[in-house]
Amino acid sequence: MTDPDRDTPDAAAADAPPPAPAPSAPSAPSTPPAPPHGDTGWQALPPRARWLFVLSGALGFALPGAIGLAVLGTLLGGGESVRTLMLSAWAGTLAWGAWMGLRRYRYTRWRLDADGFGLQRGRLWFTETRVPGSRVQHIDIRRGPLERRAGLSTLLVHTAGTRDSAVAVPCLDAGDAERLRDRLAAWVGADDDEA
Repeated sequence: MTDPDRDTPDAAAADAPPPAPAPSAPSAPSTPPAPPHGDTGWQALPPRARWLFVLSGALGFALPGAIGLAVLGTLLGGGESVRTLMLSAWAGTLAWGAWMGLRRYRYTRWRLDADGFGLQRGRLWFTETRVPGSRVQHIDIRRGPLERRAGLSTLLVHTAGTRDSAVAVPCLDAGDAERLRDRLAAWVGADDDEA
């Protein structure tokens, strides 16, 4: 004997699972969203580069500070209090150099856009360098032992002309440096093909 409820089309439809959604057609590519307010496209250096800037700043002040303080200590006499004062002053000099290196790290930015490569440095003495893609001659990547250990690289962009003929960007992420090199090299190759 058959169940009258099951033979009706409405009952069969109620027991069936819902139909799967139809696959949607691929949408047309949309324009990228506008950058948030204040975002200018400038990229900061990776956080692991901070300690290299601090170290280079401290070491940059270490030797000149030691020599200057040794000369001053000799002129003042070699007493215990003078030595303590000179060591304290030297430690202050190292701290000053480390702080300067940290500020150099914080105020170094780079950008690659349709017009070329840009580098910003400094805050009090602000410098912005722009290298149009048509002026790039060749690109080098340098990795010292400390940079290799931290996964960083220095990008050297050699340009046509004599003033600032090479722009160096220290402590870039190694992957970013290679992508920048490849993109800038593509511009160089395109210019060579047009010539």
